[in-house]
Amino acid sequence: MELCVCLCVIAAAVYIYTAVRTFKRVRRSGYWAVTLGVLGCCVCFGAAPGYCGAALLCCSLCLNWLSLSGGGQLLPAQGRAVLITGCDSGFGHALAKRLSDMGATVFAGVLSVDGPGAQQLRERGSHNLQVLQLDVTDAAQIQRAHRHVQAQVGEAGLWGLVNNAGILHCPADAEINPIAVFKRCMDVNFLAAVQMCQVFLPLLRRSRGRIVNVTSMAGALPMVSLAAYGASKAALRLCSSVMRLELDPWGVRVATIQPSGFRTNLFGSEAMEIFREEILSGISSEAREDYGDSYISALSSSMIGVGSACTPDLRPVLDDMCDALLSLQPRAVYTPGSLAWLLPFIHRHAPTLLTDAIIMRFKFADSKPAALQ
Repeated sequence: MELCVCLCVIAAAVYIYTAVRTFKRVRRSGYWAVTLGVLGCCVCFGAAPGYCGAALLCCSLCLNWLSLSGGGQLLPAQGRAVLITGCDSGFGHALAKRLSDMGATVFAGVLSVDGPGAQQLRERGSHNLQVLQLDVTDAAQIQRAHRHVQAQVGEAGLWGLVNNAGILHCPADAEINPIAVFKRCMDVNFLAAVQMCQVFLPLLRRSRGRIVNVTSMAGALPMVSLAAYGASKAALRLCSSVMRLELDPWGVRVATIQPSGFRTNLFGSEAMEIFREEILSGISSEAREDYGDSYISALSSSMIGVGSACTPDLRPVLDDMCDALLSLQPRAVYTPGSLAWLLPFIHRHAPTLLTDAIIMRFKFADSKPAALQ
């Protein structure tokens, strides 16, 4: 019996050491690996006695090692070319800086080459960072960008395409959100990314490179008042999964980044006011009476507050983007940020009543429509 206890203690110590070492090496480990380790510990010290428990714990350690092996090994960035959309600010802006510092050739697509974000990138004076005019909804600009990139990379091809450009209109109930908002979200967040993939895939196949599509936690579960945005991100999420299977025989890897709330320019106060006025101008008189102007105003105001509450530290997202682009074994889905994996997991597996109660705690406005007060 004492031997069994010793085996259990040794196995637990090995697990703890492995977990700590892995966290330090790759900054975050696989959730399934941790889950398997915890289950192994529970079975070892609770349900199964003696050698059986020790064997189960050792099996969990093996699974933990297998799921994490290779996670910290990155390919060199030097000599690889990456095209990033939406580099005016936020994730794309920060990723362009990081990859260029790592030695990669970066083509930073911006909505406005005269904007402050583009100017900041040019002021870095990096020879391997090129700023391109690229409105992802403009087919002509996409073709011009393709010709420029093709001339630069030659036969080596394009290593990475990061579809980061996205928009988030003023959150509103699906009934009162103008259909034009749904169309714009689909155009920018989904259809533009698909077109970018179609245009640049011949260059990506040459290098057997990577596609990284930025989705959202709102595309994995129903977030109240985000029907337009969430639907567009859900479409990109599913399309990315299909393309991952279709492009695997070509050696092209596809990954999605599904972050939770981070502070970016999606939460700008000026834009929210514009979208609010668009809602008020397009809503029917009956719906406006039922919902009320104060309720609609509360939606845009609360969105600004949500943006202020989000973390400004973009490093978790940037770390995952770099891993998706350069890891020897990139994951299919990355979930940086608090609750980015937990809430979708609960939504998939927990009873509907429970998930609805949890999701409703994240609604944007505490007020109710006028007719429901």
